[in-house]
Amino acid sequence: MGYSLQAPAKQNEGTAHPDRDAQFRYINDLVIKRMALGEPVISVDTKKKEIIGNFANKGREWQPAGEPSRVNVHDFADRALGELAKAIPYGVYDVGNDEGWVSVGDTADTAEFAVESIRRWWNQMGRARFPEASTLLITADAGGSNGPRVRAFKYHLAKLAAETGLSITICHYPPGTSKWNKIEHRLFSFISMNWRGRSLTDIRTIVELISATKTKTGLTV
Repeated sequence: MGYSLQAPAKQNEGTAHPDRDAQFRYINDLVIKRMALGEPVISVDTKKKEIIGNFANKGREWQPAGEPSRVNVHDFADRALGELAKAIPYGVYDVGNDEGWVSVGDTADTAEFAVESIRRWWNQMGRARFPEASTLLITADAGGSNGPRVRAFKYHLAKLAAETGLSITICHYPPGTSKWNKIEHRLFSFISMNWRGRSLTDIRTIVELISATKTKTGLTV
């Protein structure tokens, strides 16, 4: 009768906002202008939280034939680890130089943690890369710890601006458009590819797999 087993296809996007194109053009123009002036432009976001332990991770990795890595059958968090049962990677991606910085938290994805990650990127990478910088442009999603309505994020970002002397501008992508944020497809996607099929047994393993991520086009983390 012409039937076949099919999965639902995500295709209905709903009504587009009339200002959507103008919003993206504004962000794009601002990024281009700042980069032309040699000022730092970064894309930030929290990567998917990962359970720490000997659990299955999506993807396949080369192993001797018939000898797959043995992992736990169930993905129950290890109670012995307590708060350390989950890893929270927060990324900072330098758009102009194709460089990534990732802080791996072990407690919660908070606004203070987000800004602290940006602070550490600036102190250990950004300041040396942009010694003459007077501004910092940040692009971010509209939700999570760095959302536009999170007062704590604005508060800690203001403290960072006072500490560094930088004039900080943040551009939030509209709701439902987070995949357009550069960090998603220029950094996080490659980290996921690098640790595919590997068990994230502890924080050190996660950090080492992240830091070992590289691409042929020049990405370093």
